[in-house]
Amino acid sequence: MTRAIRVRAFFALAVLALSLYITLTVPVRLGLDLRGGTQIVLETKDSPTAKADSEATDRTLEVLRHRIDALGVAEPSIARSGDNRIIVELPGIQDPREAADVLGRTAQLAFHPVLGTADAGETSRKPLPKKPTELVLPDESGQPVRLGPSALTGADVESAEARIDQQSGVGWYVGVDFKGAGGDAWARLTGEAACRPAGDPARRVAIVLDDKVISSPQVNSSVACRTGIAGGSTQITGSFSRDEARELGLLINGGALPVPVETVEQRTVGPTLGASAIEASARAAVIGTALTSLFIIAVYRLLGALAAVALACYGVISYAALAALGATLTLPGLAGFVLAIGMAVDANVLVFERAREEYAARQSKGLRAALTAGFRNAFSAIADSNITTLIAAGLLFFLASGPVRGFGVTLGIGVLASMLSALIITRVLADYAVARRSVRRRPRLTGIADTGKVRDWLVRRDPDLMRRRRTWLAASAAALVLATSGIALRGLDFGVEFTGGRLMEYSTSTPVDADRARDALADAGLPRAVVQTSGDGDLSVRTDQLSNAEAAKVDRTIGDLAGRADKIRDELIGPSLGDELRRGALIALASALAAQLLYLAVRFRWTFGTSAVAAMAHDALILVGVFAWLGKPIDGVFLAALLTVIGYSVNDSVVVFDRIRELSAGDRKTPFSRLANTAILQTLPRTVNTGMGAVFILSALTLLGGDSLTDFALALLIGIVVGTYSSMFTAAPLAIELQARSTAPPPDVKPRSAQRGRQRSRSTAQ
Repeated sequence: MTRAIRVRAFFALAVLALSLYITLTVPVRLGLDLRGGTQIVLETKDSPTAKADSEATDRTLEVLRHRIDALGVAEPSIARSGDNRIIVELPGIQDPREAADVLGRTAQLAFHPVLGTADAGETSRKPLPKKPTELVLPDESGQPVRLGPSALTGADVESAEARIDQQSGVGWYVGVDFKGAGGDAWARLTGEAACRPAGDPARRVAIVLDDKVISSPQVNSSVACRTGIAGGSTQITGSFSRDEARELGLLINGGALPVPVETVEQRTVGPTLGASAIEASARAAVIGTALTSLFIIAVYRLLGALAAVALACYGVISYAALAALGATLTLPGLAGFVLAIGMAVDANVLVFERAREEYAARQSKGLRAALTAGFRNAFSAIADSNITTLIAAGLLFFLASGPVRGFGVTLGIGVLASMLSALIITRVLADYAVARRSVRRRPRLTGIADTGKVRDWLVRRDPDLMRRRRTWLAASAAALVLATSGIALRGLDFGVEFTGGRLMEYSTSTPVDADRARDALADAGLPRAVVQTSGDGDLSVRTDQLSNAEAAKVDRTIGDLAGRADKIRDELIGPSLGDELRRGALIALASALAAQLLYLAVRFRWTFGTSAVAAMAHDALILVGVFAWLGKPIDGVFLAALLTVIGYSVNDSVVVFDRIRELSAGDRKTPFSRLANTAILQTLPRTVNTGMGAVFILSALTLLGGDSLTDFALALLIGIVVGTYSSMFTAAPLAIELQARSTAPPPDVKPRSAQRGRQRSRSTAQ
């Protein structure tokens, strides 16, 4: 065993040992779409007295953190996004109304002396001035009272907690502890009130929350005048229920928000959907991986079996990387994790096919030399194709948000893990296997000692595919026109992520007719609601902006129609955020195309880069057009699929162009079109085998992944088929045409050799 093999083996074992340790000790953080819960995106707004700058957003985040901690949610998450957005994740919260109400309230808490009663006509509900001298508000019984300046505010409160005292008959109350000078201010306020006779309205202290008197208790007769309630604590009573006392304590304990906040996005996923999504994706992953492994074992025999072992190692490494980085695994991310299994096969297939070619050309040098040459010759194509995919993953991470960004993280980790799996682990196992004497005696057992049925058929037929390159380009143009006509005629059904609005999905006990649901919602005051149903009892309602109270009306309406309806999904996207997401999606797509073009222009000829990007745009437009004809939604998950298709498309084109570059470097006489045709025929076995590996995974996702993954897998299946076609019959023919035009002389200038020939002919004739 050579030193290089020992180093690779040691490195592979170290990575696997560390990955196994992380896998067993560090759990991966699941997104809300996999474990159920509510995500709320809040945006801070300017107020008359404060600007919603970065500092105010940080203070708001800390206040919200206190409120969330008081909610008692297990493993909550709160993080800042940009200058003025805060993302809150609340696992297990299925009713977003309570959470949204608690988080969004400004909680302007103040304690006022009561000066006396007031006439009903004097009641004022105007916001509290910055330094009020007098204010008239109704107390908890509705009686107008005149209030003096506030003596202390919520900032003077240390903590507040809902408590119960059954013995004294008080029931639920809120115990409040003051901090610092707040205790002294409370003693002065209650001491002045205690100087009033019993029954006098001025003996009361009004507790005002958000411009509403929530309690105005009378100071107990045992409190001495001018002394007040000492000790820095008190009780707020007011015939509270348990929930009212808990919410009041939560708001007081959290303090006031420095600036107002607005809910721009709200997502709620039921635990049933999350559990079923995990189960369906796991089932699809197991079956898809098993089918892919059986396929590569059938094609490459022993080396295929070793590649299957490397695939299992890839899964462990990818999972450990997600856990170590603290990345959140979302539903699209889980699909990307499964999908990257198919991508991991590609590098192995590239190596094995190059090793087959080397063994057939130099059989006398043996298996080990062929395998080494296979890894060496395939490295360029592997690096180029994976770098282009990493570019797409990076753009998803930096330009997208939410689940799509999570998909970019998972895809990037998957690509890096697949390269490690194919170039290190597979090589260590393969080098060890072909070094065995028993294997060298049976070279056909390895799977690289024969060329394969696809290659044998191509060698026998030797078709000239590029002879009709303009026919292929015309067919591609026709497919493009047909697809884009769907965009023009049917339009694009943008999801609420890109348009703003509210989307609610229900699982009903009995199927509900869509027309009945539309009529019932129209009667309930929602005539523009879009209702869609599926055969398995699921129903979705998409509307414009709805408040939580209006959403509750939809819940009741659907429940009355179905008998029982469980909400499995609830998404609220503000119009400003929808515009931003749509703009970000377009920027991500345009940036992906531009970045691919730049990279390919540097690595290859500009004609290759232009052809590959044109093929990518061709594939992307066809996929969008097909979804337009099918009436499928264009949402964030579709965007992830679209950018993945772009990566697949450029992978196939890169492999073909890499082979053209290799052939042209050693052959300057053969016409470029013939070299391109040879490159396509030589790389076709790799294209077929890689495509089959991906099709197994995606078919499992389509058939077994559940409704949440069907559209995603369908988009990728369409993209792989179209991308495989375009790499051979769009990118290559276009590169030939561009190459011919870039090397041909201008139409009005004859080549010098031809001019000299004609001059010699004329001089001879003379």
